[in-house]
Amino acid sequence: MARTAAKLAGETGKLLEVGPQDRSTVRENFSNFSVDTFDIVDTYSPTLVGDITKVNSAIADSAYDCVVCLEVIEHTLNPFDTVKEIRRILKHEGYLLISAPLNWRIHGPIPDCWRITEHGWSALLRDFDIIEIDILETPDRELFPIKYNVLAKCNKFKNTQDNELTFRFI
Repeated sequence: MARTAAKLAGETGKLLEVGPQDRSTVRENFSNFSVDTFDIVDTYSPTLVGDITKVNSAIADSAYDCVVCLEVIEHTLNPFDTVKEIRRILKHEGYLLISAPLNWRIHGPIPDCWRITEHGWSALLRDFDIIEIDILETPDRELFPIKYNVLAKCNKFKNTQDNELTFRFI
């Protein structure tokens, strides 16, 4: 996260952290942004409470310059709707930093539904311009990384169809 924050050090605006729980690392690393927090429960007093898989009328279209969604999407029931809502609330060319474990045990909060491969990220983020997929490799388990961190830019003009998707041969 610190490396991505350094890449965005020259950027400013509004950032939404999805699922912050009791962490402060996003605020610390992205101090150049005004940070709001969003969670499905009010346990940790987020700025906004709602379901990221649904349209949240409390958040205007294109309201944020950056969305950070770390280790959340695997807990949603519909990751495609999650990405759709994030795209709605991001400004055109706004940044998305998103991550999820791949080679990791089932964990809370429940449910823990998904593990997303590099190809899965390409499909989920088809209407974003992927800047970087950072792969945290698993020692001695080639082709099964611990997790992926993805930095992408929202592209409101993209509407990629399934038959237009391309995938890197691994």
